[in-house]
Amino acid sequence: MAFKKTLEDFVCEHCGAIVHGNGYTNHCPKCLWSKHVDLSPGDRAAVCGGMMEPILLEGTTDHYRIVHKCTVCGEQRSIKTAQNDDPAALIELSRKRGIMES
Repeated sequence: MAFKKTLEDFVCEHCGAIVHGNGYTNHCPKCLWSKHVDLSPGDRAAVCGGMMEPILLEGTTDHYRIVHKCTVCGEQRSIKTAQNDDPAALIELSRKRGIMES
C-alpha cells in the first residue's frame, strides 16, 4: 500500500515527550520509541497498539534505519531516522545493540 500522510502531534508513551508531527513522524525523536498503530505506513489500522522498542540501528551514514520491535506482538519494522532525532539517543542505540549494515 502507498504511504498515507497523517499529520498529528502526540505525547510519547515511553518518555512523555511532546512530539510535533510533520505528517511523516513515526517515532519519538527524544527516545526513539514508536507505537504499533499502522498496518501500512500512516493508515492507523493496526489493532495491536503495543509500544515499539528501538532494538537496532542499521545502515550506513545518511541511510540509517531504526529497527523497532513491538513489545506486545513481536512484529519488527524499520524506519528511516529523522533529522530531529536526538543524536545522543542514536549513539546510545548504536552502542547498545551495534550497527548492522543493510
